[in-house]
Amino acid sequence: MPTTLIHAKRALTPSGEIADAGILMRDGVIELIGPREGMNVPEDAAEISATDKSAIPGFVDVHIHGAGGRDVMEGTPEALSTVARAVARHGTTSFVATTVTASADDICRSCEGIAKYVATQYEPHEPRAEVLGIHFEGPFLSEIRRGVHPAEWLRLPSAELLARFVAAAGGNSRILTLAPELLGAMPCIDAAIKAGMVVAIGHTDATYEQARAAIAHGARHAVHVYNAMRPFSHRDSGVIGAILTTPNVTAELIADGVHVEEAAMRLLLQAKSADCVILVSDGVSATGMPDGKYMLGQFEVTVTGGVCRNSEGKLAGSTLTLDKALRNVMALGKSFEDTTRMLTLNPAALLGVEFKKGALRVGADADVVLLDEAMQISGVWTRGVAVN
Repeated sequence: MPTTLIHAKRALTPSGEIADAGILMRDGVIELIGPREGMNVPEDAAEISATDKSAIPGFVDVHIHGAGGRDVMEGTPEALSTVARAVARHGTTSFVATTVTASADDICRSCEGIAKYVATQYEPHEPRAEVLGIHFEGPFLSEIRRGVHPAEWLRLPSAELLARFVAAAGGNSRILTLAPELLGAMPCIDAAIKAGMVVAIGHTDATYEQARAAIAHGARHAVHVYNAMRPFSHRDSGVIGAILTTPNVTAELIADGVHVEEAAMRLLLQAKSADCVILVSDGVSATGMPDGKYMLGQFEVTVTGGVCRNSEGKLAGSTLTLDKALRNVMALGKSFEDTTRMLTLNPAALLGVEFKKGALRVGADADVVLLDEAMQISGVWTRGVAVN
């Protein structure tokens, strides 16, 4: 693996911005970062001049179903590597493969395939995003707020069924989304936390009190806030009220301008601090592909004008890429630093990998994105390898 020095106009690090920055990458990790002037560079290092570009960490997507025409639930090396290559071109250098509601056997089969891929994804190393684990979105969801998740496969939360999924995932279980108002939710939350998972509230008709009870029990994340949730009103603030007023709950936002209207996005961004919002794609197999028909898990979706819907006309994930999410949120007035944090350090911290991912720091994986003045991507490295 080549030793590379990136010489950038500026670099965003956890401790602040470095002007005229040098980032030395060796053996897939960041060996040195600081002002370029005076930096001791190995003779064998290839220097890349990017003195008109900004360097930020690679994006971490904790909620994505597919890209490049493939779905993570296929569970094959071909499907997963296609997704990983497709998103890397848009700056996503690591992600959590997200399932959809299906039969228990199909979910287990997918998880076994993802686990096998994770174990072998580093050799040979290619310019593609790293799969950090599995996000179970379903089947423990509200029928009323199921969105496009198939009703016939929805189940009440069950610690026993979760144990099957965890076993199939082979140590790769990362996030569990459930509706906390359902019977059995609290024991299931306990089991998920014991298994080392982040418990997320989503696809839920929970009241404010039910959501707060789940948070008190250990739930600390909220999936695509506003979407597939009990609506907010001034006399029934519901789950959204609980999320907006609880500082330590991180909130996902699909910032594509379709899933959430501008004023609602502004409300979420103002109500939650910059370290409590996580921008996600909720991307499906159609991401990066032309309009047409695609699969989401076991069912077909149709993409028209870049908007993905099922046969009932319901939104079915998105075709958003995280570089576009960055530009969209900055257009709402959020700073470059805060928006970058929502795509990098925040999701990495949620997963407990903030010293490996989501930050430009010594010892972290060499996941680097270069942006021009218009916030368009001009270069991506994933674990030190350039993405073409």
